[in-house]
Amino acid sequence: MISTFMPQDDTGLQYHGWVSSSKVGVLAIQGDFAKHLSSLGALGVAAQEVRTETELAECSHLIIPGGESTTVGLLLRRFGLGEAIQARARQGMPIWGTCMGMIMMARDVEGSSQYSLGILDVTVRRNAFGAQVHSFEAPVEVAGLAEPVMGVFIRAPIVTRVGNSVEVLSQIDGQIVAVREGNLLGTSFHPELTDDTRLHAWFLETF
Repeated sequence: MISTFMPQDDTGLQYHGWVSSSKVGVLAIQGDFAKHLSSLGALGVAAQEVRTETELAECSHLIIPGGESTTVGLLLRRFGLGEAIQARARQGMPIWGTCMGMIMMARDVEGSSQYSLGILDVTVRRNAFGAQVHSFEAPVEVAGLAEPVMGVFIRAPIVTRVGNSVEVLSQIDGQIVAVREGNLLGTSFHPELTDDTRLHAWFLETF
């Protein structure tokens, strides 16, 4: 049972009680899933690693973390978990992809034939800000949050096309770095690599 949380940060932004009868899942095939689990734990939210269809079925929400998209795509196909995620997305499960997670959710990936879930009607460009040596942090204004969050950009993608039902939530230097389509959220950056848990709370509160 996920506990109710009412975190309050120094901006005065408050999230009212959010309760679920199941857990928040974090895809744990590869990548920085442990950091997302820590962020959820800081909010008092019960979360679990997801590697199987059974574990996915136990969850109300899913976070797909950063990592290596080609490797994760191969493993999702091999174990059939990709089809299970696609089915849950169609059923309305809130799903959030960060960095690689957004790439995996995208309908199209520029210049690549790699496997993706194809559940989010966007086209993405991988490594849009350059190689890992060009990683950076920047405040990101996200529609729905009163104050910017600090985003960590590591070989980050950008969104180059949005479908008619996709809402642009954030841009950096004119580049789209956060989008929403119904129950689906995609961000180019890593909020889980900071101590700011407001975006995790907003995802659980809003979706």
